[in-house]
Amino acid sequence: MRLMNKVAIVTGAASGMGKSIALLYAKEGAKVVVSDLNLEGAHKVAEEITSAGGTALAIKTNVAVEEDIQALVDTAVSTYGTVDIFVNNAGIMDNFEPAADIEDKNWERIFAVNTTSVMRATRKVLPIFLEKSSGVIVNVASAGGLNGARAGATYTASKHAVIGFTKNTGFMYAQQGIRCNAIAPGAVETNIGSTITDPHKFGSARAYAGMATNPRMGKPEEIAQVALFLAAEESSFVNGAVIVADGGWSAY
Repeated sequence: MRLMNKVAIVTGAASGMGKSIALLYAKEGAKVVVSDLNLEGAHKVAEEITSAGGTALAIKTNVAVEEDIQALVDTAVSTYGTVDIFVNNAGIMDNFEPAADIEDKNWERIFAVNTTSVMRATRKVLPIFLEKSSGVIVNVASAGGLNGARAGATYTASKHAVIGFTKNTGFMYAQQGIRCNAIAPGAVETNIGSTITDPHKFGSARAYAGMATNPRMGKPEEIAQVALFLAAEESSFVNGAVIVADGGWSAY
């Protein structure tokens, strides 16, 4: 098992990519803290893990609230003794608004979930990692964080920020045994689309202009395999990197 006795926290783990990552980590021997705003869904994932002989704990977390991030990590440590892997997966979409139509409240809400939460979680686990000179952070960014029109301006900017933060963190702590990498998924079969409530007509039309070049939709399990590689020792020399997993979409 590639993650035997490791303690992993996965946010946004009640469904989609987060769920697949949590299940795969548990299958590979990790003790998994299943974190999500949807506690019922998180419990179902944790129960699926424990019924298969694994170890898991479900915690309700609003990643936009700092106190919830603090409680998440503190609970993991009090339950399992430490944290070895933190997967920042929770995220929401915008409504494809272009720059001229951004509202401050939506900008702040999306950055709180997609970007500020990543900073706060990283800040919280780093003392644990530094004390033992070991730790892994996996940030689920987006192909939208490397390109300009996979979403609206706000989501795009939030994911670009995650990628920059990932690179800085990976470099800064590389000599302390800490690794920080990001995954940039393309279009994946998840329920993130449910966070799109009122698509901007012009913005969505411009964004969808490039959909014809997308070879296919990805599956959450395919992204989980990348997350496993980044968490395991096989990727010990991979740090501050962004792995694109989009079926070749960005290669066009």
